[in-house]
Amino acid sequence: MIETSAEYGEAHAPVLQGLWEYVRMGQEDVLRSLYLPACFAFLSHVLLCAPFFVLDALGSVSQRVRSWRISAGSGPPPSLRRWSECFWKVLYKYTTVVLPATALFNTLLSPKLPADAPTCWQLCMEVVACLLLFDMLFFIWHYTMHRFSWLYRSIHQMHHQYHTPFALAAQDSSSAELLSLLLLALSSAWMVGCHPLSEALFHLTNTWLAVEDHCGYNLPWALHKLLPCLGGAPHHHTHHRVQTVNYAPFFTHWDHLFGTYRVLALHPHPNKINIQIKTKM
Repeated sequence: MIETSAEYGEAHAPVLQGLWEYVRMGQEDVLRSLYLPACFAFLSHVLLCAPFFVLDALGSVSQRVRSWRISAGSGPPPSLRRWSECFWKVLYKYTTVVLPATALFNTLLSPKLPADAPTCWQLCMEVVACLLLFDMLFFIWHYTMHRFSWLYRSIHQMHHQYHTPFALAAQDSSSAELLSLLLLALSSAWMVGCHPLSEALFHLTNTWLAVEDHCGYNLPWALHKLLPCLGGAPHHHTHHRVQTVNYAPFFTHWDHLFGTYRVLALHPHPNKINIQIKTKM
């Protein structure tokens, strides 16, 4: 007998219910805080960048680590000083603009904390729906910023200071762009009608994918090698090099549909990198 999706989810609900009750226990004021989304976004970004900070540190002494870099001939990995400068710039923008603006946005949403946790099926579907919706909204906004020069100069150009990005630089953008991307993520969760647990998992997944996109490494275990629908670091690295292709942040279907999808072809010689058009079948 085949189980329905609802029955499948309810069979696993006690695990999520226990987790949700543990999270809620004595933490309702924190969960309802207007400042939680911005703080969560910044702290999760920094923590998820930590593995790539270690890789960059090892890259200065390990040939194997350097061989994983997409631009193997573009010079050494970013230094500690560059990481530090990037960290303080992002922190300043979050503190001065993103934190107060998202707090104002959250007063309009008036978040509620349900008593019940989502089913496992609901959790998965809501996270996937949020990722697909955010990917579409980001593609439209990103494409628009590149197509209108005044938008590019005033909002997006700062992010393209990095021709060879690194993990922490995923959020080294103008204050306006940082704010717009966080609002797109919050709006995606709101439009889907996410449970708070689903929303938290969506934001974590969203942040990890953005960090991996900018990490500068084509790692053997990278997600885009496991899931062909993802572009990964090579996809976004090509965008930073060419700027007129690969606008979608995570998935590749929108770039395929609009003819803006390109492949980064790495030649045997590390100093030779070429952008090739991948023909659609």
